[in-house]
Amino acid sequence: MARRHKRKKSKAPIVLAVIVVVLIIIVAVLYNGFNSYVNGEGEPFDPDNTAMVTVEIPSGSTTTDIIAILTDEGIIGNGTQFKVKSRLGEYDGKYKAGTYSLSPSMTMEEIMIALVEGGRSGETVNFTVPEGYDIRRTVEKLAADGLVDADAFKAELESGSFDYWFLEDAPEGADRLEGYLFPETYQVYATATEHDVIERMLSQFDTIFTQEYRDRAEEIGMSVRDVIILASVIEREAVVEGDRPIIAGVFYNRLEKGMALQSCATVQYILGEQKAKLTTADTQIESPYNTYLHEGLPPGPICSPGEASIRAALWPEETDCLYFLAKGDGSHVFSKTYDEHLKNKAKYID
Repeated sequence: MARRHKRKKSKAPIVLAVIVVVLIIIVAVLYNGFNSYVNGEGEPFDPDNTAMVTVEIPSGSTTTDIIAILTDEGIIGNGTQFKVKSRLGEYDGKYKAGTYSLSPSMTMEEIMIALVEGGRSGETVNFTVPEGYDIRRTVEKLAADGLVDADAFKAELESGSFDYWFLEDAPEGADRLEGYLFPETYQVYATATEHDVIERMLSQFDTIFTQEYRDRAEEIGMSVRDVIILASVIEREAVVEGDRPIIAGVFYNRLEKGMALQSCATVQYILGEQKAKLTTADTQIESPYNTYLHEGLPPGPICSPGEASIRAALWPEETDCLYFLAKGDGSHVFSKTYDEHLKNKAKYID
């Protein structure tokens, strides 16, 4: 009898089925990934950076132009995703020109909605915090301008959450942000909250106090807080721009010699008013801020210093002088000895 041979079953259908399944899985993963990529909110470029950045979108800007602006300002990191999401979300062509307050911590969806709606409000208002204003005067001015509610603003100053490196060693209390509300002219949305206004000023301080300044503070053995304390005293003492570095030099000389700073500005801070001339009794008020009674820097800033005073505190002028006196015209006269100082006092004051 002839022997029958069993035919081997082909494995091709099984292999083909496996390939099909794998391809389906790959397509599903890619689809889901792409769907998430374009339809999700879009991860923030920098979730930890809550600083608000003022962004100008000129009239006639295309989506490509806007992407370039947002990328340059550090608001977004993936321009391609922004463009795809703009088209699929039907935002493309609807973005409005104007001034926006945006943050790297915002999702792409939040940024797109803001650009389409014109932010929280298309209307903006300007406000100015003058150099040398302390918290008390700042609150009074902003409240008088109708920008904030004084009580709500004070509560936010004392207990609001603000994540900035320079506040790490700031003490608790109502004056914890003294010195850091950078004096400047600002533009905010008309619907800005008390928190938004404070955030804007702190963000500007963060911008102004660069890494160069931080390195310089370390170089001269000063903490950033001490620099701001000294700068605030310089700010309240100086009127003429050229006097700031010299006044800083005098203060450094006094600190080095263990002399009291004897700054009238610190006493005025205690008094809560700007007196044209202090009395002997004023200079004897017991307070850690009274630099007539206590050596060294006061425990905290006495106002918001401008950048010129900050630079003076970081780069004081080398001088042998230990005394300075206001001449009455905004400028100061400087002297090396106390006898010389008394002669200047007799000449310009007595």
